Amino acid sequence: MADERIPLPSVRRFPSYLRILMQRKDAGEKTISATTLAHELGLTAIQVRKDLASTGIEGRPKIGFSIEELIFSITHSLGWDNATEALIIGAGNLGSALAAYGGFSAYGLRIVAIFDKDPQKIGKRIGDLVVQPLESINQYIKSNRVTIAVITVPANQAQATADMLVKCGIRGIWNFAPKNLKVPDDVVMQRTDLAASFAVLSVMLRRKYREETEGEEEESL
Repeated sequence: MADERIPLPSVRRFPSYLRILMQRKDAGEKTISATTLAHELGLTAIQVRKDLASTGIEGRPKIGFSIEELIFSITHSLGWDNATEALIIGAGNLGSALAAYGGFSAYGLRIVAIFDKDPQKIGKRIGDLVVQPLESINQYIKSNRVTIAVITVPANQAQATADMLVKCGIRGIWNFAPKNLKVPDDVVMQRTDLAASFAVLSVMLRRKYREETEGEEEESL
């Protein structure tokens, strides 16, 4: 898990830093400046330096940051250098896509099981996993000491699923269901709201289109 001393806004930016750093590393580069990272992400160099300083890494004048050191430090700060196991509840289209996605390993996350209550889905193979019956999840969690669950069930089943997971000992929930869930204070939950993300995309696209249209009208005057 991320170091508790690192501000959450910085934590949210770390994956974007890592993406750029890995690209630069693959290109054979050894160092990178805060100005370059800032330009890539639309940030200020001061903000980038502040974010990176929270990991314990400081750049050198006229040289910048060691890419290797930054990758190691950010990965360690996020806790991604220690594999975390998680399971998925809901073997529908979204759950199946997440279960089959191989990119989670780069973030230190390993999907180890997927569960569903639909008899027609139980026994179905998704990538390296086989859909297991929901009634066996309690025993699986206790036997394998999994603490993170991903919810991809329909909205009307989400709260009951979360309640069940908490009773089984799950301490972290990644919620993809389109519903706000209530969990105890000692359970951490992160919701990924696809509708909210699309809403932002839609508004930004309309604004961009309006700006371009207004620009064309001014040029024609």
